[in-house]
Amino acid sequence: MQAGGRIYPEPPFPEQHLAKPGKETDVDPAPLYDAPFYVGSQKLAGKVALITGGDSGIGRAVAVLFAREGADVAISYLAEHSDAAATQAAVEAEGRRCILFPGDVRNREKCQEIVRETVEQRGRVDVLINNAAFQIHANEIADISEEQFAMTLQTNLHAYFFMAQAAVARMAPGSAIVNTGSVTGIEGSAGLLDYSMTKGGIHAFTKALAAHLIPRGIRVNAVAPGPVWTPLNPADKPADKIATFGANTPMKRPAQPEEIAPAYVFLSSPHCSSYITGEILPIVGGY
Repeated sequence: MQAGGRIYPEPPFPEQHLAKPGKETDVDPAPLYDAPFYVGSQKLAGKVALITGGDSGIGRAVAVLFAREGADVAISYLAEHSDAAATQAAVEAEGRRCILFPGDVRNREKCQEIVRETVEQRGRVDVLINNAAFQIHANEIADISEEQFAMTLQTNLHAYFFMAQAAVARMAPGSAIVNTGSVTGIEGSAGLLDYSMTKGGIHAFTKALAAHLIPRGIRVNAVAPGPVWTPLNPADKPADKIATFGANTPMKRPAQPEEIAPAYVFLSSPHCSSYITGEILPIVGGY
């Protein structure tokens, strides 16, 4: 099924495997993030958004659409400098500013530094997008090492908590936090035990934080994508498995990042979702 403004790539894809964390420039075909048919309407005019994992994949697509909606953007990323530079160029092509923050958001002090520097350079933080993620498939529970388990929890849970903790201290009423959950946090995934565990935790954290922040006028929601064509999966799955990635969805293909990004605009903009908080929005290509 093709239901978008342009024809999206479908399986089979070229067999490929990337070294972690994976670079978008190495993914074949290149993920689609520029949403050429999406017309901005100032839904985020004057806002400043901070996006973790903003160098590639969903994070890059969100950065571009936020800029198209009038927001300045700060993105954090681990060490994929060329991808981050491409995202920065794409944001600036939309006429907005983009600040780059390399570093590991598993570290609480780094999260505080990123938020502090964003406020110092842009004057505020209105939207936080917690999006950075780590996953490794494992056929057996016994195959999940203590190191892998720690890395998954620290990236997908600790970092989300630390970033929210730092950002909330600087946010005014009317601000928004959007977390990236996953269909695996709703349905589970036999090959992603630890990842599914963290994504379910993100969903619970979203609901709890939303209730916690209602008195402060800060909304918190989550997007729960199904399979999305980003560097995350080629940097995890064996090459032969990537060839059929997303084929088991009702739409018979993975989403492209530009198909997920409008949900983040919707949940971040007070013009669109002022009465929505504590919700998990699945985007999974049909059930």
